[in-house]
Amino acid sequence: MAATSDGLRSACATVRRGRIGARMRRVAACLGAPLLLLAAPQAEAREVVDLAGRTVQVPDKVERIIIGEGRYIPTLAIFDPENPIRRIVGMMGDYEGVDPGSYARYRARFPEIDQIKRIGRAARDTFSIEQAITAKPQVAIFGLAGHGPGARSAEVINALEAAGVAIVFVDFRTDPLVNTPRSIALLGQVLGREDRAEEFLSVWRPALAAVTERLARERPAPVRVFIESRVGLGRGCCETMTRGMMGRFVGAAGGVNVAEPILPGEAGVVSLEWLIAHPPDVYIGTAIGSGQNAKASFLALGSGVSEETAQARLTNALARQGIADLPAVRDGRAHAIWHHFYNSPFNVAAIQTFAKWLHPALFADLDPTRLLADMHARFQPFPAGGVYWVTAVKP
Repeated sequence: MAATSDGLRSACATVRRGRIGARMRRVAACLGAPLLLLAAPQAEAREVVDLAGRTVQVPDKVERIIIGEGRYIPTLAIFDPENPIRRIVGMMGDYEGVDPGSYARYRARFPEIDQIKRIGRAARDTFSIEQAITAKPQVAIFGLAGHGPGARSAEVINALEAAGVAIVFVDFRTDPLVNTPRSIALLGQVLGREDRAEEFLSVWRPALAAVTERLARERPAPVRVFIESRVGLGRGCCETMTRGMMGRFVGAAGGVNVAEPILPGEAGVVSLEWLIAHPPDVYIGTAIGSGQNAKASFLALGSGVSEETAQARLTNALARQGIADLPAVRDGRAHAIWHHFYNSPFNVAAIQTFAKWLHPALFADLDPTRLLADMHARFQPFPAGGVYWVTAVKP
């Protein structure tokens, strides 16, 4: 109990010094009662360095975790495919909302997923420090940036650390090609499954090299690409990704992202008029729909989505005014891909798919469909079910 008492004293001191805001001061009404006392006592610890460059002491045996995005569950499954949710005591509520098809498969296999405490909804400002602490976690797994608390969420970091929770930051979205292997190796250390981390990376690294090394050797002419993100979410055009997320996949696959010069961050919006004036050689739309709502206008891909549904939604999306007139659409170089590859360690399958779309002759031998199926068979609780990318039928 000494470790917990130390955590309580530290948390109280942090509150008194004013380093935690008003919300946490309300939590600190606990100072005689006991919210912070609920943090799990720390076992013998090991030292790791996370993706924010922080040196963190984590327990030797991690049994209670909270996650900053529910979509990290497939990542945790890499290390424990038999029951990836068994250690999760709290999670944000994004997964069931933004990827209902995948969540439904996890619920069917692990119905107890619905009973995991929700410590927020789908945005970082809904994260509840109080709920997180009452879940009694040993470790919090957060992304550098994303829907949950990030590396700049000082109030959350201070409060959880004061309560004795070890926080580790991973990253699959900001700089995925560099940080995916680093994040997997880190999680292997945290969970005591370095063997599974290395097994996964023994697939991931060669799959990426199959693209990058061939491009370096053959040096094909770069292809101009536009990614329209979350097609159907709004009525206008066009949200896109540039220096982060799937925008990074374009360069890795031998392309040039046409929107990158005009957008300073990792994502942004360009007008339809601008896109028409700067037409890409290849158009790629990302799909956030699950296909469960037949009347929805979203592109639909992912778990449970059929080829017929995917094609029909893409055909409708490409028929929009202005988009239909893009040379890439008229020439049959328009595609759609599952949006959630932007924040997933299975991103290498998307990079291979991009490479085939951008340089079909050079990468004719690659089979990303088989790659994704093999990765699911080895590192997920169930096979990859559904269609995760699709090419439009030429008009």
